[in-house]
Formats: sequence, C-alpha cells, structure tokens
Amino acid sequence: MSLADATAAAFGLLVSGDATLWQIIWVSLKTSVLGLLFATPVAVLLGYAIASYRFPGRRIAIWLSQAALSLPTVLIGLLLYLLLSRQGPWGALQWLFTQPGIILGQFIIAMPVLVAFTLAAVQAADPRFAETAIAHGASPWRVMATVLHEVRFGVMAAVISGFGRVISEVGCALMVGGNIAGETRTITTAIALETSKGEFAQGIALGIVLVAIALLMNGALMLLQGDAHAARGRA
Repeated sequence: MSLADATAAAFGLLVSGDATLWQIIWVSLKTSVLGLLFATPVAVLLGYAIASYRFPGRRIAIWLSQAALSLPTVLIGLLLYLLLSRQGPWGALQWLFTQPGIILGQFIIAMPVLVAFTLAAVQAADPRFAETAIAHGASPWRVMATVLHEVRFGVMAAVISGFGRVISEVGCALMVGGNIAGETRTITTAIALETSKGEFAQGIALGIVLVAIALLMNGALMLLQGDAHAARGRA
C-alpha cells in the first residue's frame, strides 16, 4: 500500500467511526485525563510549597523537580512494572496490564511537569500578593489561594503541557499496560503495533488524532499566554 492509499484509508477510518479506532482513542483520553486529574492538586501544592517556604534541602528539591522532567518514560515503566508485578511490593493491587496501572504511570509522568511549571510560576509572582494577604490576617491556605489565583495562567499552562506529555508517551503505557486490545491499547502503543505489522492506515489515523490534539493543546496554551499578557497590561 502506498503512502497516498494508506492516508486515504486512514481518513476513511476516522470518518466512518471505526469502533476499534475510537476505542483506542477513548482509552488514551480516559487514562491521560484521569492521571492528570489525580496529579494536578498534589503537584500544584508541592510546587507552591517548594517555591514559598524555606526548608533544609530546598535546593535539592528544586533540582530534583527540574531533573525529573528529563526522566525517560520507559524507565518509569520499568520501575512500575517491578513494583506492580506479582512478586513486587504492590503486586497485591493487581494493576499490571490494567487501566489503573496506566493511570498510575500517567500520574507519575505528569507530576514533574506540573511541579516544575507551578514552582516557576510562583517564584515569578510578585511577592506583594502574599505579603498583602498576610498583612490582612489571611490564613496560610488563604494566602496560597491568593497566590495561585494570581499565577493561574502559569498553572493552566502546566496542566496543558502535562496533558501533552502523558498522552504522547509510549514507553510506560507499553510496559505497564501491555497493549491489550480494548483495555490498555493507547494511541501511541497502537501506532507502534500497527507499524510493526506493516498496517499503516490505522497508525496514520491515530497519528492524525495525536497531531490534532497537539495543535489544540498548543492553541489553548497560546490563548492562555495572550490572556496573561492582557491581564498584566490591565494591572
């Protein structure tokens, strides 16, 4: 099959509503969104705490949060495989080759992105926001809410970037999920499988979906950056 024929077949699969194709897309979206939802509150609190408080080992925490951004996802998959395998310490969960296992992997992959972006946003915030809240007798939680509201565009950018990272990764999803049809087969693992079999139509169709998601995410990020610049201009 030529590239033109494969591309035409790929669009045919997308337009016809091929059940297998959309099941793969649904699994990817479901696991990525859930992993991100679980990671976001934890990571935002952690990023805020590292940026706002002085404590022993703070420099190491900042270094680790930034270094974790370059951690290969296949290594995360390997570690989770060892933890979730039958002989592993988390084997009783029986999450290996299941969607909860993939969600756990997406949670771990998203954490460094969310922490690093939140940390950078809080560090760049005007300290007078926190100082004013404290002067008015605000509780620590209220101070945090005030600061995070001021850096909300940075936090939203972190969430968008985190989603882009988790939905496009392949190593962890393949090792922890096992690429089981209808259960743990994601967009990226399906592309790898179909390419290895020489079946390019479905791989191209899924690639088109990934490109569309990337364009949407980057468009949303550009809109947020524009809103942030407009908000600073009005301040």
